[in-house]
Amino acid sequence: MQSIPPQHLTSSLSVVLLAAGQGTRMRSSLPKVLHTLAGKPLINHVLERAQELDARQRLVVVGHQASRLLEHLKNEQVDTVIQQPQLGTGHALQLCLQNIPNSCDTVLVVYGDVPLLQTNTLQQLIYLCDGQHLALLTEIIEEPHGYGRILRDSSGQVVGIREQKDASQEEQTIREINTGIMALPRSKLDQWLSALTTHNAQGEYYLTDIVQLAHQQGITIHTCQPLYSWEAMGVNSQQQLSYLERAYQRHCAETWQSQGVAISDPNRFDVRGTLHCAQDVSIDVGCIFEGEVVLQEGVKVGPYSLLKNCTVESHTEILAFCHIEGAHIGAHNRIGPYARIRPMSVTQDQVHIGNFVEIKKTTLGQQSKVNHLTYLGDTIVGERVNVGAGTITCNYDGVNKHQTVIEDDVFIGSDTQLVAPVTIATGSTIGAGSTIVSSTPPNQLTLSRSKQQSIARWQRPKPRKS
Repeated sequence: MQSIPPQHLTSSLSVVLLAAGQGTRMRSSLPKVLHTLAGKPLINHVLERAQELDARQRLVVVGHQASRLLEHLKNEQVDTVIQQPQLGTGHALQLCLQNIPNSCDTVLVVYGDVPLLQTNTLQQLIYLCDGQHLALLTEIIEEPHGYGRILRDSSGQVVGIREQKDASQEEQTIREINTGIMALPRSKLDQWLSALTTHNAQGEYYLTDIVQLAHQQGITIHTCQPLYSWEAMGVNSQQQLSYLERAYQRHCAETWQSQGVAISDPNRFDVRGTLHCAQDVSIDVGCIFEGEVVLQEGVKVGPYSLLKNCTVESHTEILAFCHIEGAHIGAHNRIGPYARIRPMSVTQDQVHIGNFVEIKKTTLGQQSKVNHLTYLGDTIVGERVNVGAGTITCNYDGVNKHQTVIEDDVFIGSDTQLVAPVTIATGSTIGAGSTIVSSTPPNQLTLSRSKQQSIARWQRPKPRKS
């Protein structure tokens, strides 16, 4: 498919997004177009494509569970039309006409349950329409049952579309099908739509009937095909949704692979937002990326890790089963396995965070280590600090959160509790098993455990007899 220069695209475009259907085959109380693919609702994928086309207007037709869809769309820059009752696609566009100014050149019709249309494909349709022709997105498929067929004359010109229920046996052998996606000249729509009838098997106003009207008036009908087989596929069931999910994810993975990212298995790779990768990034199996994620040069992400709204600086290694959200990870870090980095956390360079460590709203200075079974919350950690296994910052008093400050070159022994607010001064050493409730002096050993003793004749409690 050729790329269309922006200057060759109409500057007056209205996009009509049809989203009034019930979607009974989804077997769900959730409106079909609000089911998610790659972490966002189907309808949002389509709205984003319309935004990329720089459309002057985006019209959404709602019907089934209209109030729920209107609530979802309230923060979107769209106009909405309610279709009640739902009398077909032609009827839906009829309802939109009064909202589409006559000064508009081209009307692009898309569907809220067809989420993966690529921008280049839609640009091609708009270019072919050019405000005066009719442009259809068609496909040639092996199993066309259920789709409207493209009818052509002996010279190959499109003369109409026949829906499956109205097609003759001969017409049902045609493998070129209508995807429903089309670009139409606004100047012809009033006339074409007013001429539609319900003389068909479903008793509806078929938008596809305007193709025959255009042919009868000598209007040129262009067709083009999507670059990928999954682009124009709609979602009508949970099975189709999962199929498109994997098609989308594999496409993302292969795109990154073409740019030098090492992805162990494209079939076990999920992006639910936007992923940015620099050179020599490596991603193992089962990783999930949500929101906005940035992986700088040489980053390695181990298997089954989840990264959400975070940045990971160069040459950091994230080991298996880590969960990082809302954090900024410095360069040359080693994280995990089984580490949880919660929002508002920052690590500087050469930091180690080990297995079963959780940090929240915490800053770790250069070359500091928190290697085992530790929780740090609301904490500022200096440089070259070693936090022993089982250390806990007691940051919550039941009402408020308090901060712990651990200054440079501190060594904290295992199984220590730091009761905030408290400051561990530069060079301090905290003996293992201590509970620290007051700030410590610099460069001294502080501990708070009693002298070891044995209690004679003490007996371990025994279970009560039933």
